[in-house]
Amino acid sequence: MLVKALRNGIGGIMVVGDLLTRPAKQRRTPEAQQQINEACRQLALYQLPRCPFCIKVRRAMHKLNLPIELRNVNPGSPHREALQAGGGRVKSPCLRIEENGESRWMYESNDIIAYLQQRFGQQA
Repeated sequence: MLVKALRNGIGGIMVVGDLLTRPAKQRRTPEAQQQINEACRQLALYQLPRCPFCIKVRRAMHKLNLPIELRNVNPGSPHREALQAGGGRVKSPCLRIEENGESRWMYESNDIIAYLQQRFGQQA
């Protein structure tokens, strides 16, 4: 109980810190951004609002200017059940990647950020 309260308190502070220190978004031509927007429709981030690792991934998404759907996995959420059924475990953050009619589930924040940077970073 104490650990959960501390985690939520620290997470709340991190959320405010994120909002105050958010990096600038990557700029693209309107055509390039439209292509990115379409590609992001194949992605969804299963996350918790106050999770430090989720905040880290959301910051990277903001910096890369990626409109990826956020799916909250709080207890009782249908997204939590979908994460358990599809990914095999309830752990956040988790990026669901739809490719060629199949779903891939990526769990580690550093892996998610590396994937996003490799796929979407520094494109004109």
